[in-house]
Amino acid sequence: MAKELKNLTKRSDNYSQWYNELVVKADLAEQSAVRGCMVIKPYGYAIWEKMQHELDKMFKATGVQNAYFPLLIPKSFLCREAEHVEGFAKECAVVTHYRLKNDPEGTGVIVDPAARLEEELIVRPTSETIIWGTYKNWIHSYRDLPLLINQWANVMRWEMRTRMFLRTSEFLWQEGHCAHATAEESEARTVEMINVYADFAQNYMAMPVTIGVKSPNERFAGAINTYSIEAMMQDGKALQAGTSHNLGQNFAKAFDVTFMNKENKPEYVWANSWGVSTRLMGALIMTHSDDNGLVLPPKLAPIQVVIVPIYKNNDGLTEISERVKPLVDELRSKGISVKYDDADNRRPGFKFADYELKGVPIRLAIGQRDLENGTVELMRRDTLEKETLPLEGITDKIVKILDDIQQNLFKKSLERREAKTIEVDNYDEFKEKIEDGVFIMAHWDGTPETEEKIKEETKATIRCIPLEGDKTPGVCMVTGKPSAQRVIFARAY
Repeated sequence: MAKELKNLTKRSDNYSQWYNELVVKADLAEQSAVRGCMVIKPYGYAIWEKMQHELDKMFKATGVQNAYFPLLIPKSFLCREAEHVEGFAKECAVVTHYRLKNDPEGTGVIVDPAARLEEELIVRPTSETIIWGTYKNWIHSYRDLPLLINQWANVMRWEMRTRMFLRTSEFLWQEGHCAHATAEESEARTVEMINVYADFAQNYMAMPVTIGVKSPNERFAGAINTYSIEAMMQDGKALQAGTSHNLGQNFAKAFDVTFMNKENKPEYVWANSWGVSTRLMGALIMTHSDDNGLVLPPKLAPIQVVIVPIYKNNDGLTEISERVKPLVDELRSKGISVKYDDADNRRPGFKFADYELKGVPIRLAIGQRDLENGTVELMRRDTLEKETLPLEGITDKIVKILDDIQQNLFKKSLERREAKTIEVDNYDEFKEKIEDGVFIMAHWDGTPETEEKIKEETKATIRCIPLEGDKTPGVCMVTGKPSAQRVIFARAY
């Protein structure tokens, strides 16, 4: 393992290669036999499960309930909302037949031409259409509203260039779909959910984010407004970590979803949708990890504390194990996930390297000399600092250190983002500075034409129009036309 660690490409040499290697070497995921799809391994899935668990609690605290909708969507459903189908048409996987048969020429099996579907089915790229087709049967009166539904599911978007967790053809996510009686209620829910995502990102992922509105060019297909949380990765690129869309009445009109209002008059419902995906795993990796491997915030680490015994013989292991068992029980009673690794098929040095690679926040090493002295060696993954501490009272000390690691990771990420965020007023300077891997706060005239020109010439996009911060008007750096406020430009994943 130590040898493998030396082979992990340094971030400064090739950030992209470092990321790809780390995903595999830390046992998070691997490529599958299906092009563009990945296998999420148990350790990677354990992190995703912790994300799911916390997000699910946060959703339900706002009144949301979970449901599940079909994987396959009739093509006619997708076509009902013109902008929506245009936005996803190039990424759709289509089911045309329902049966295979033996090839008469003996070459294996072929699609049975007699089993062609009357209507082709789309493997869901997102579920607005199938869900709004269902809501038509659920919503009749204002008393049925609001309808607050979420589903945890997989989706398929046929990507040409993929990277595990960041962009794969199939990925896991949640998608919330809410229906409301008024435009004001729907907008309030749209904003509420983007704030839930920001809360999770900052307080669980230890990842600072900016909440903002997407430009029309970057807006979700079929939405009248899209909010996003934007995070900065260590290389200065942006990653869109979550979105919440105000859909207005577009999907309600497309699927004829109406309700009788309090005046007993029919009215189209108001809609929103919101989602995050396993892309959060990529964000977690790239926000905190280092050249030694993963660095995980304690709140999302599958193993928060690992204890490694160092012994010469079985009697020594037995003695250490007897002393460690009450400590393990005490840690677990505090809600801390702990692993006591007494496996005899791996040397302590191998274990140290392995848990460092996997980002376990705290490692304890205890040998027979430690037992005699009543001490234990503790190493923090975030700083790689080691210290020898008394075993007495170590549980309370660990609780405090875990909290400190969580806060320290957020602080380091925030300081890096602040250091790499600059203001630019001149387009020539913009072209120069964007090469440095930074967030640029610049004025934009609000037109799609100017936005597209900047994207074509620099590969930078408007990440969002921030909801908070400096609202001072100015002039567009490209055209000199009036600008309402500075927006965030960056290259992005």
